Amino acid sequence: MDHAKLVNVMRRLALEAGDRIMEIYEASDFEVKVKSDQSPVTAADEAADAIISAGLRQAFPDLPLVTEEQAESHGQKADTFLIVDPLDGTKEFIHRRGDFTVNIAYVENGEPVRGIVYAPAKGRMFFTDEVGHAKEETGPFDKKQVGMLTALRVAQSDNGALMVVASKSHRDQATDDYIAKYAVKDMKSAGSSLKFCLVATGEADIYPRLGRTMEWDTAAGHAVLRGAGGKVVRFDDHTPLRYGKEGFANPFFIAHAPSVDLKEA
Repeated sequence: MDHAKLVNVMRRLALEAGDRIMEIYEASDFEVKVKSDQSPVTAADEAADAIISAGLRQAFPDLPLVTEEQAESHGQKADTFLIVDPLDGTKEFIHRRGDFTVNIAYVENGEPVRGIVYAPAKGRMFFTDEVGHAKEETGPFDKKQVGMLTALRVAQSDNGALMVVASKSHRDQATDDYIAKYAVKDMKSAGSSLKFCLVATGEADIYPRLGRTMEWDTAAGHAVLRGAGGKVVRFDDHTPLRYGKEGFANPFFIAHAPSVDLKEA
């Protein structure tokens, strides 16, 4: 894999998709449909998917491509592939809360090794560079030229005063019960894959997810966190979260800085 080309293509496509998403987001109204799994989908999801899919297929025609909006057509399993959530956080988008992202990742041998998370409404972009290190780019964003970069590194966590990040739209009692096992200094809520990025920047120490997610929801954020020295492990046995699973569904998981003393389920 030409990682320099991969990073440039992913970044450009994320920005192009973000532009189209914001055109729809800023319109006076947009249609919301319901997919077969009862999750919502908008014209922004579909437009972003079309932009990213076409661009990735042109640049990397030999790589399998998995996207949320085409999930029902995915047949063969692979352990090395591209995976896309063109608009992660559709509920945040619909409610105009801004915490939605464009996610593109490259999975190699079951591990997300490169990825980009772009939050167009927040003007934040996180990605792995060609050698896999996580960076945050400061806008305004130019599609042809990378701007000012900040290297990301997870926090050296104080287990007596942890910062926890949890979902805005999917918080439940089981999550609260697990969080209660830790000495928590404060909590943040965030939508979409931004939660991984907050751990990657050191703004949070741990993100537990005791709810349904799919691989396209997590791969890009996982890659960014991995590039910042963080980990994503299964909730049940704390083994690494893997990709290319049958049906692309994830188990419950914990994203964390390695210095966090993880509690048992």
